[in-house]
Amino acid sequence: MKLKPLHDHVIVKPITENEMTKSGIVLPDTIDKEKPEKGEVIAVGEGKLLDNGQRSPLGVKVGDKVMFKKYSPDEIKVDGVEYLIISEGDILGILE
Repeated sequence: MKLKPLHDHVIVKPITENEMTKSGIVLPDTIDKEKPEKGEVIAVGEGKLLDNGQRSPLGVKVGDKVMFKKYSPDEIKVDGVEYLIISEGDILGILE
């Protein structure tokens, strides 16, 4: 199944990172129940529809690694893989 976002929405695959203590102990991602704040853009919509009927282009593209607001995405599963749907306005920046 293929998922295509509409308007100014972006499909993101979350990036989870294991944290390490100063002494070298790796903390699994289950230790912290917070949602991920980083992800890789998998698909983008066509852009926000403006009042004049034109579309505003998105500032992110497929493959970008992005930071986003912690509680803004909607979680979905497609073919057993977890994805997040985020409005472009909730993306804080692109990681370079």
